[in-house]
Amino acid sequence: MRTLLEYTGFFLAFVSAGFLIAATWTDCWMENADDSLEVSTKCRGLWWECVTNVFDGIRTCDEYDSIFAEHPMKLVATRGLMITADILAGFGFIIFLLGLDCVKFLTDESDVKLKICYVAGITQLIGGVPGIIGSVWYAVDVYVERSTLVIHDVFLGIQYKFGWSCWLGMIGSLGCFLCGGILVLCHYLFKENGYGRNHFSFSRKTYLRSGGSAAKFDSHPRTETAKMYAMDTIV
Repeated sequence: MRTLLEYTGFFLAFVSAGFLIAATWTDCWMENADDSLEVSTKCRGLWWECVTNVFDGIRTCDEYDSIFAEHPMKLVATRGLMITADILAGFGFIIFLLGLDCVKFLTDESDVKLKICYVAGITQLIGGVPGIIGSVWYAVDVYVERSTLVIHDVFLGIQYKFGWSCWLGMIGSLGCFLCGGILVLCHYLFKENGYGRNHFSFSRKTYLRSGGSAAKFDSHPRTETAKMYAMDTIV
């Protein structure tokens, strides 16, 4: 059971970190909502904007201004939140690798491995928070902006909806939450079982040790009595 949960958590941690990193550095956080009359598809990311021609597939990308330039609050906040989520998810995955039973890097003690997995689980849970906030906030902001233009009957030539990069961010964040929950559950579940086994083993050793001492104590007078009996028999 513990091995199954560990490998499930490993898979979730790996996929979640990959999704968050891919979401941060891909270019389709926003895409054009209606391209029925368009000859190209447009996508906007956190760092650049790309246009792909529908007929010949030629793709051109324009990078945004320097990070020190003035950008919309939505863009700046999402950048910071996603980078924070990437770092925490990456560290959580590395820490979790050290806690696997098959990895003999630090120690083979089960209690230490469980504590390492617990730290990795907490890191994953914390890492999922900025990821879900950034991706959901970005998606809601895009939806609100589009709805506002529709309500006020304003047409700017193109309307956007949140794209697959935003979905990657949300899925990766949810994976971090699920992975962290599994690792924390493993810590409390197998820590209690390990304590019960250790306590039983300690009690058994104590009992055998005390029983052995009593046997030695009782055997001594029987040995002396046997010697005296043997001497009387000889005489």
